[in-house]
Amino acid sequence: MAMMNALHKDLVKDPDDTELRCIVLSAEGKIWSAGHNLKELQANDSAYRNEVFQKITDIILDIQKLPVPVISKVNGMAAAAGCQLVASCDIIVASDKSTFSTPGASVGVFCNTPGVAIGRVMSRPKSAYMLMTGLPITSQEAYVAGLVTKVVAEKDLDHTIDEITRAIKSKSRAVISLGKQFYYEQLNLPLKDAYKCGQSKMMENLELDDCKEGLTSFIEKRHPVWKHKA
Repeated sequence: MAMMNALHKDLVKDPDDTELRCIVLSAEGKIWSAGHNLKELQANDSAYRNEVFQKITDIILDIQKLPVPVISKVNGMAAAAGCQLVASCDIIVASDKSTFSTPGASVGVFCNTPGVAIGRVMSRPKSAYMLMTGLPITSQEAYVAGLVTKVVAEKDLDHTIDEITRAIKSKSRAVISLGKQFYYEQLNLPLKDAYKCGQSKMMENLELDDCKEGLTSFIEKRHPVWKHKA
């Protein structure tokens, strides 16, 4: 719980600061995240248990609400709620030594909430396999199944993250923020409604100062000078 509180506090700190362009979640050691502390859940305290599960839900919902991309930089094992956290980030880059699992059923706690996250990004047969067997999958298997954006050699992980963050930083924060917000909104809409709302969002995008600057710079064959403000 202390780890989740610290993570949540840092995630939502100064979201409107235009100097904030993206967030990278990383870890040291062989374990990226082992998920919840099962000893905390053992005590017969329903209120506290609910608080634990609500906290990870709040973190994940806020990741989607943040105006900048959130990147998982995984170099190790991500299990249970740790795998849930990975699956909830916008971009997931994993080393070839990483593994992913939802092993809760092995100790009598089915990974119900992690299943919500992985079931929305992975194929049904693969996510069901993870949830019902508890067996880990490799980073390459996770990539094929849609859980991971990119798999790289461990030695190339830092360089790849730098490459991705540079690409994000070269864009207008205002444009990325608008686009990220609508991207997640439209996922829950029927196709026809999504296109209708997308058309309105395109019109809104075209009114941004940074959009006008981007189009002008393209025509003038120069680099844009972003203001990063909506």
